[in-house]
Parts: sequence; structure tokens; C-alpha cells
Amino acid sequence: MQMDRNTSTEGKDTELLSNLKGLFGKKLNLARIKFVTLFILALCKTRKVTYTALAIAFDNKTCKDSNVKRIRNFMKAANFTMELVSKLIFNLLPKKENLTLIMDRTNWKFGEVNINILMIGISYKNVAIPLLFKMLDKQGNSHTEERIALMEKFISWFGVNCIDCLLADREFVGDKWIGFLNEYRIRYFIRIREIFLIFCPKKNKKLYAWNFFNNLKPYQGYHYDRIMQYKGEYCYLSGVKTIENNGKIGYCILISFNKPDEGLEKYKERWQIETLFKGLKSSGFNVEDTHLRDLERIERLMLLVMIAFVWCYKIEDYIDTHLKTIRIKPDGKRVISVFKYGLDYLSEYFFRGVNKFEINYLQFLSCT
Repeated sequence: MQMDRNTSTEGKDTELLSNLKGLFGKKLNLARIKFVTLFILALCKTRKVTYTALAIAFDNKTCKDSNVKRIRNFMKAANFTMELVSKLIFNLLPKKENLTLIMDRTNWKFGEVNINILMIGISYKNVAIPLLFKMLDKQGNSHTEERIALMEKFISWFGVNCIDCLLADREFVGDKWIGFLNEYRIRYFIRIREIFLIFCPKKNKKLYAWNFFNNLKPYQGYHYDRIMQYKGEYCYLSGVKTIENNGKIGYCILISFNKPDEGLEKYKERWQIETLFKGLKSSGFNVEDTHLRDLERIERLMLLVMIAFVWCYKIEDYIDTHLKTIRIKPDGKRVISVFKYGLDYLSEYFFRGVNKFEINYLQFLSCT
């Protein structure tokens, strides 16, 4: 893909505004789109979500206090919906078929307020691209109904046929949840606890999950071609025996809709959502520093941060693919994440005017 060259810093907000108008269409009025433009640019400059820091970085001639008021008003009452942003990000995805979904939860605490977010990301090149989420008005694990509601939103907006599979950790279990995935024939690879009971038809009895893999050597994996039952729901079983940091034996055991032989390898992609959460938080935009307590306002903030995250990622994905590959360390990991490199690239340009590869970075928030 050949990109236009542009080293000028002038008019960046105008061109970004034009791109966002194309993405939002008539679903957001011009004043709102202008605000989103200023906010995203300020967020990538400062890497902070506090109102004062963002207001100072707004690229306009308005005083700081007026910008703070503008931010507060947007967070309080703007008609800036999950569906709008999720569909925008979906249009920006590099591919829209055979998607690997990753479901997980992130949380932090501000004072006595628990901020708990259940999210679906799209696995792509070592990161999960954030697509949609649900604010949970509690602390602790998500409930089956909350997971189903989030998946139903995805299916309503994007269809079920674009899904290749879903990955999730040990929190995301339960008969109704697995039954829902089976009903929609959504492939899944979900980790379960080793002490969960699995019904084996061949032996006609229930066994603890670890029993199926106890005879393996350390780090040896195995998958069962025979169908099993977990809490009355049919599934396949695969797993690997491990040695924990304390020297004790452990297990990574997965249930799946089909193709258990793919499970252990595919499940490795689940960690990509941890990279996403790190980018949204301490290694990127520091969303946990917000002083917001109202869940609706936090949701609007997160939607804006998601757009900025995707923009940074797309910039460095292009650089890494076409211009200069990020160096790989001896352990196989990149010296810096694709997102973090993209964020650093934007920050350096905003502060120093350095556009090393002379790319028109504004085009990466465009579907054309």
C-alpha cells in the first residue's frame, strides 16, 4: 500500500476532522466531530486523560478553563454511543473475516469506586484491537448474562459469520454461557480450572479435568478427539502439563467447540488482550488516572481512547510492515509493542515536528 507523504504539521486538525467526518458521516454533528478531533490529538500528545492536561493540549485558541468545561459537557451528555465507535473501528480493521475474538476484563479502583470493564478485542498481530465493552456496576467477575449481552451486541452489529473463534480465560465459564456459544455455533477455546468435573462418556463417569492430563510429561500437550461434557454441555478437551514458578505441577486445560488439536496453539493469542489493557493503561494513555466515577462518563472516555489506540496501532503496523521492522529480542518478543511505537511516533511529531518516514499519519484514521 502506497501512502501519501506529508511532513507539514499545519492543518493536522483540519485533515483529521475531514477524515472523522467521513467515518462518522451524519451520525454525529460537526461540533461533536470537532471536539473528538481536538480530544484525540490532545490525548496522543499528552498520554493523559485528566481534563486539565487535555484542555491545555487542545489545538485551539480557547482558554484552558473553557476547554475543561467543553470536555465535561461532552462526557456528561454527548450522544456518543458504543455502536457508533464500534462500527467505526470495525471499518478500520485490516481484515473483517475469520476474526479471533478475545474476551477479558480489566479493572481498577478510584477511592471507593470500582471501575470494572468487560471487553471484546480482535486478535491481530500481537495485540487485541478494542471493539466493544460493557461497564460493570460492581467489582469482581462478570456474570453469564453480561457476557451473553456483549456477544449479542457483537452479533447484532457485525454478524456471527465473521467470527472464527472466541478465546477466554478461566473466569468465562458456566453452562449457560457455553450453551449460548454452542447454540450459535461459535468456535471457542476457553480455559477451565483443573478441578472442574468433566463427564467422560467412554468411562461413563465424571473426572477432575487434571486427571485427563496427569500422565503427560511436563510441557507435553494432548487433545482428545472424543467428545466430552462440561456441566451438561458437549465440548472437546485439550491441555498441557506445566511446572509452576514454585515448582508445583500445573495444567492449562481448554474446552472447545471443535478442533481441539488447534486449541493450545490458538489459545496463545489470548495474551494479546493483556497488551491492549497495558496500552490503555500504564504503557499508553493511563486511563486509570481518570477521576471520573460515573460509569456513563467513563464509557465515553474509553470510547475516545479506543479510537486513539487504533490510530496509533495502524500507524506503526504500516511502518513495521512496509518501512522498518521492529527489532525482535532473543526471546522472540519485540523490543517495543507496535502500539507503543506508534504512540511514540505521533508524540515525537507533535512535540518536535519529526516525521522520520514522512508518512501522512492522518490517513490511518480513514477507510479510503
